[in-house]
Amino acid sequence: VQLQASGGGLVQAGGSLRLSCAASGRTFSSYGMGWFRQAPGKERDFVAVIAWSGGSTYYAGSAKGRFTIFRDNAKNTVYLQMSSLKPEDTAVYYCAAVKFGTIGSVTARQYDYWGQGTQVTVSS
Repeated sequence: VQLQASGGGLVQAGGSLRLSCAASGRTFSSYGMGWFRQAPGKERDFVAVIAWSGGSTYYAGSAKGRFTIFRDNAKNTVYLQMSSLKPEDTAVYYCAAVKFGTIGSVTARQYDYWGQGTQVTVSS
């Protein structure tokens, strides 16, 4: 599986962005998909996950209520809709895939495939 993340950019605090992650291959629907982020000098942190089946989702506390993860299996794409953005959301955002991943897939080491990352910068 190859992943291509896009949609990052510069936005003012309080604004919104939608990240996209397009996957190659014909088995996208069998993968749990996650979003992680990494700020300069910090570890890669979990943001959100959507399960391979049923559409269940789970969010990090920092994302809950502001971010929404959803997928379109017909387009082999997972999205991260981000609203009420804060300067502390500034980071490189990565999408990742794990076969038959569930909402318990919340650590980076659980994932097998990674996109290249897209920069999100939130100005105050």
